[in-house]
Amino acid sequence: MNLKDRAKATAKNIEGKLQEAVGDLTGDPQDQMEGKEKQAEAKVRHTVENVKEEIKRVID
Repeated sequence: MNLKDRAKATAKNIEGKLQEAVGDLTGDPQDQMEGKEKQAEAKVRHTVENVKEEIKRVID
């Protein structure tokens, strides 16, 4: 498990949630969309880390 990559993904997710919340408060659809995109990217990064971890476990 690469803790550094997981931390980056978590930070990206938090950043996306904050940006989406700001978009909700201000009514800015672009901020809402960009926030959701960052959250989706973070989810993909977490999935990649999970797959890498599973492959390593199978190999070991």
